[in-house]
Amino acid sequence: MLKIFRFYFFDLIRSRWTVLYALFYLLLTSALLLLSPNLSKVIISLMNIVLFLVPLIASMLGIMYFYSSRDFIELLLAQPLRRSTIFFGQYLSIVGSLGLSLLLGIGIPFLLYGILSSAEIWNYLVLLGTGLMLTFIFSGIAFWIALKHENRIKGFGLMILCWLFFAVIYDGLFLLGLSWFNDYPLEKFALGASLFNPIDLSRILILLKLDIAALMGFTGAVFSKFLGSGLGMLISMASLLLWVGFPIWRIRAISLKKDF
Repeated sequence: MLKIFRFYFFDLIRSRWTVLYALFYLLLTSALLLLSPNLSKVIISLMNIVLFLVPLIASMLGIMYFYSSRDFIELLLAQPLRRSTIFFGQYLSIVGSLGLSLLLGIGIPFLLYGILSSAEIWNYLVLLGTGLMLTFIFSGIAFWIALKHENRIKGFGLMILCWLFFAVIYDGLFLLGLSWFNDYPLEKFALGASLFNPIDLSRILILLKLDIAALMGFTGAVFSKFLGSGLGMLISMASLLLWVGFPIWRIRAISLKKDF
């Protein structure tokens, strides 16, 4: 797996899209730090961009790279290599290249600004951690969809729909349901429903760490009220880890049975 990972990883980090992805975060973070001396506000601004952009880039690059390298994958499958070695090596290389771009793009400006000696260091680490988890989750979902559907148009369409659902549609349906049934006690329902959206979980995790009640929204306020910030963060983190593991489990199950 290490050789496959290294081959794909070095191929990806030389890609112009990966470089542009890192440069975008580098310039954006540098601009935000120059415009505002308040690190907490900078982290909140970055949170809104990371929660929107990281899933989109991980989804698109993951599915594009799988489809573009399909012929090479079939060549590797003809070799005496385990299927799980091939697919997980490719999956980890995409996660590694995107994660490195995110770490460098956001990390370098903060390090130059002196985040290591700041009280906001833990909030900054939570932001990076959630960004990396979303990279794992949506790259995994992209691989899962690409493995399941050989038709590229169908695969791209499903991946875009999946990202739209978690980024936009889920919250809209959730708020619509709350407005329809506002006469009923929905706190526990909201607590459970938020576990099914990794983007919402990431937002709640960051805001619980920042302890900004005004920006938490309904689900964040429910987490804080019923679980407290400590237990709420623990449950959010555990749920995100389950979201990381679920696509990996599906990739393994499909790759072992799929006829190439």
